[in-house]
Amino acid sequence: MPMKLRPPQRLRNLPLNTLAPNILTIIALCSGLTAIRFALLGQWKFAVGAIAVAALFDMLDGRVARLLKGASKFGAELDSLSDFLSFGVAPAMVLYFWTLHDLGNGNTGWLCVLAFSVCTALRLARFNTALDDADKPQWTGSFFTGIPSPAGAGLSLLFMIISLEVESSVFSSPWLNAVWMLAVGGMMVSRVPTFSFKRVRVPREYVGLVLLGIGLLVAGLFNQPWYTLAALEIAYLVSIPFALRAHDRLKRADARDAGAGAGSGSGADAAAQPAAPGDQPQSTLH
Repeated sequence: MPMKLRPPQRLRNLPLNTLAPNILTIIALCSGLTAIRFALLGQWKFAVGAIAVAALFDMLDGRVARLLKGASKFGAELDSLSDFLSFGVAPAMVLYFWTLHDLGNGNTGWLCVLAFSVCTALRLARFNTALDDADKPQWTGSFFTGIPSPAGAGLSLLFMIISLEVESSVFSSPWLNAVWMLAVGGMMVSRVPTFSFKRVRVPREYVGLVLLGIGLLVAGLFNQPWYTLAALEIAYLVSIPFALRAHDRLKRADARDAGAGAGSGSGADAAAQPAAPGDQPQSTLH
């Protein structure tokens, strides 16, 4: 009896809502790695611009995935790899080629590069594992634990961005940039809360002001890009103490609510239990 051959299975077409976020992630990855090439060529403005473009597409891919309902485990893993290369490796390499190679014949500067990259990897690993924690209060979604990797990449380049407009040997000092980059790496793996801005709601009466501010921001990026980027990073640094204060306030309020709930629950349990004979009112004992 001749054996029947099964027809080959055809691959199903992937829907656009699944593919579009991954395309944006790949663009961010390529942009971040291209920053290293610009650094090798000594084109520092293009190097910083490429990392900024990578941060922009990294911000868009997650929002597009949620909008199109195309989030997937594959996309999450790809995004983490892209973030590590674009924001953990690329900015550290750019700083190394710019100024850190002068530290200890390059050895000390390379140790700083390794430390920053390791901090980024640890920060991303902690973020990915925290996603599986379903017991966190809802308000914690408004905060990150530590500085996120795109913000860390931008902050590590702060003095380089300033030096693109201000000609001073102070900002290009290898020791200053090394200490600053290590401090930013430490902030990424720290437990300090920072605003995530994912759940920001704009009141209707402030929509016009917000749109005006966005217009001014875009105008600044086109006319004075380096001053504008530096101002954004400084404003982000200023927001960290406010995030810490807001986080502590919400944490204390959550603890008070939990304590009040536990107290009312124990009172209800006590009321539900029958009273012991010695605890009954005297009028019922007769």
